[in-house]
Amino acid sequence: MIGRLRIASTKKQGQSIDRPRALARRFGNAAGSRAYDVFVPSGYDGAALPLVVMLHGCSQSARDFAIGTGMDRLAQEQGFLVAYPDQPRSANIVKSWNWFRDDDQRRDRGEPSILAGLTCEIMDEFNVDPARVYVAGLSSGGAAAAVLALTYPDIYAAVGIHSGLACGSAGSMSAAFSTMRRGALLQPQQATHPMPMIVFHGDQDRTVSPVNGDQALAQAQPDGELTITTVEGRSSGGMAYTQTVLSEPNGLWASEHWILHGAGHAWAGGHPAGSHTDPTGPDASREMLRFFMSHAKGGRAQRH
Repeated sequence: MIGRLRIASTKKQGQSIDRPRALARRFGNAAGSRAYDVFVPSGYDGAALPLVVMLHGCSQSARDFAIGTGMDRLAQEQGFLVAYPDQPRSANIVKSWNWFRDDDQRRDRGEPSILAGLTCEIMDEFNVDPARVYVAGLSSGGAAAAVLALTYPDIYAAVGIHSGLACGSAGSMSAAFSTMRRGALLQPQQATHPMPMIVFHGDQDRTVSPVNGDQALAQAQPDGELTITTVEGRSSGGMAYTQTVLSEPNGLWASEHWILHGAGHAWAGGHPAGSHTDPTGPDASREMLRFFMSHAKGGRAQRH
């Protein structure tokens, strides 16, 4: 039996959490187990809240990723739950999610089953709005988020990919390095259930080529005509970017593609106390939250 620390269920007892809390948990199934943290904002009284699952990148930890992205601060400000699964070295020596292995790209198998399982566990423990469950990640975490978008579209309403790759773009570790440099040689499979997606990628990323962001976005698109709008901008830190918004005329699907000019392999607008961050970029965390909160499962995309 897999043990995990628990607190009394506030949604059942109607108690309010008077201060923000980061709670340690562990989930396991036949594929293995992973520790994760859940950030609960102060004032939580059992009302239904959105949930964002954050997947760190290679060499990072859950705590490091929380600090770098500043997602806890936004959760407190806007009122939602955040989960941070942690990839141990026992699963990958450099703490990368194994997005490139066959079993780790399938529903009810490997790491996708663990990540989806812990998402459902959080939904069982807390009063999570089932229409507003999201997943986002950086680098290998972004690739793992893309896998979840394809394998569990029944759980997640939208996905955020920062400097990541499409699901199925590699089938082995050796192929993964090639794909990271040049993109997938063959077009990754199209999503059966198109998922709203927001993608960030630096055009000077030497770790994961920007073409991977293009492929991830293309994978999530529905067939048919799309309306495309492009905006050029500059962050308060001085970084130029191009934001492309793609949407169906009926408003049922929309996605965004942010190209960060001059940026490398780092979370845009992140806090320098966390690893792999670029504070000069636009605030990727806040923009992802804006995008997520405009997409609920079963609803139309909302413009803000």
